[in-house]
Amino acid sequence: MQALSRRQLTLSAGALLAGAAFARPATARIGPESFAPLVRRVLPAVVNIGVVESIASPDPLDGFPPEIQRQLRQRQRLRSSRRQVQGAGSGFIIDPAGYIVTNNHVVGAADQIVVSLTDGTDLPAKLIGTDELTDIAVIKIDPPHALTAVPWGDSNAMEVGDWVVAAGNPFGLGGSITAGIVSARGRDIGASAFDDYLQIDAPINPGNSGGPVFNADGQVIGVNTAIVSPNGGGSVGIGFAVPSAVASKIAAELRAKGRIERGWLGVSVQDLPAGDPRRAHSTGVLIAGLDRNGPAAHAGIRPGDLVIAVGGQPVENSRDLIRAIAAITPGGTISLMLRRGGRDTELSVTVGRRPVNDQG
Repeated sequence: MQALSRRQLTLSAGALLAGAAFARPATARIGPESFAPLVRRVLPAVVNIGVVESIASPDPLDGFPPEIQRQLRQRQRLRSSRRQVQGAGSGFIIDPAGYIVTNNHVVGAADQIVVSLTDGTDLPAKLIGTDELTDIAVIKIDPPHALTAVPWGDSNAMEVGDWVVAAGNPFGLGGSITAGIVSARGRDIGASAFDDYLQIDAPINPGNSGGPVFNADGQVIGVNTAIVSPNGGGSVGIGFAVPSAVASKIAAELRAKGRIERGWLGVSVQDLPAGDPRRAHSTGVLIAGLDRNGPAAHAGIRPGDLVIAVGGQPVENSRDLIRAIAAITPGGTISLMLRRGGRDTELSVTVGRRPVNDQG
């Protein structure tokens, strides 16, 4: 690929009189000549995923009194029905034996999953495990031979401006490749307390969900999960991927256990509100409420306590606290530094198992 600009280096008149030559134009290399060698290497590991999901249809008798519903059902033998909807997404093979990573929102509610390989082979897949909070899922096919797999890369090594290649199944068209750069890191899009997305400008569209984002070495550094689409259509150049630093660990635990176990305190929390005088002296997270049977209540934590550190590490906001506790294996013990009535108190808490959809 040709450079977009050249900068001519100029020399002072004194240097010219001294016999110095003009410097050659400096050319900035802005990217590889072609992504084709990388694509040939990794594309066989990218799969298309088709799903069938049963959804309850609206009950035509909703709104009628129970007695009328009973009579009408007896006369007409009406039953609430279910309809099937089809969807499509993407994924990538992480093990030649047929383990595939994709998004939870692609396969988490599916009744049937079919994986299409790049050679045209269609194979049924079974769900190994899903994690709603990071939108990662692992499925498994039983291939007739070893498959091409792709390795994880280090998303922490990616810098804003680095080249990336996204692969997937946009609009159900089949394997497609787009290229772009990392536009930003650490994006919070309000999906959960665990948001920490890479933002990329490689175009991704509906159907790309679950597909890989590769670095220039052909390693997976992200899993496509969401796009900004103001009109509800296609890409406007703002896409989000779960970093491999997160996705690889979640995928490994899903393969091993079929689920993700996270620590839980049993509290509702909030950041210190603006104007709170404690903000002038400290950062921390306010305990707004307690589950009376939860670990925090049993440890002696009270509403109004300010959590300023977990395991000796300061916490700045609610996200910090939730992530720190979630990272602890249920049953493990952690020390919390609290500020209560202007004095610091340290308590030891045995962390519980986080219920589904709980926020503390």
